[in-house]
Amino acid sequence: MFASILRNHADRYPEMQIHDIYKLVHQAAMGSEHAVMDRTRILEVLIQEMEEISSVPFEEPLADPISPDGEIIRVHLRPFAETKKDASILADAFHRTASEFEGRIDMIESHWKSATQTKLFPNHLMDEFISEMKRQNYPAVNHSDAYRQAYKPAYRVVWRKFFPFNKTGG
Repeated sequence: MFASILRNHADRYPEMQIHDIYKLVHQAAMGSEHAVMDRTRILEVLIQEMEEISSVPFEEPLADPISPDGEIIRVHLRPFAETKKDASILADAFHRTASEFEGRIDMIESHWKSATQTKLFPNHLMDEFISEMKRQNYPAVNHSDAYRQAYKPAYRVVWRKFFPFNKTGG
């Protein structure tokens, strides 16, 4: 169930804001569809980001399941870089996910309902936020400033079947 995934993230990332909950919901339901670009450019951006990545004072899993079925995962770049694997493996997984995974709006709504039930934020704030996102046809959003400052997120959202390293953690 999505609520347990969200609680896990809230425990790991206590600075998580409503925007960050929505981003997690959106990625779990839609994959990386909003990030479709040329495969060569994906690899260039990934390599550059891995070269510029800064450390964080906490441990990240290599692969973090974010959908209830475990099929959509966030692959964190810091532990991925430590594997010394070719970045093209992750770039390919990301590109294929963006190209082949078919997201579903109804899953955004279902995951959001589960998120609301966790009571991480007051229901009226959750309702206001999702109403605005619905009005905008559920766009992809960035992490909140508080989340970016605290955790320096660096990951790619991929479909597990395209990522050959299936170590997960939470």
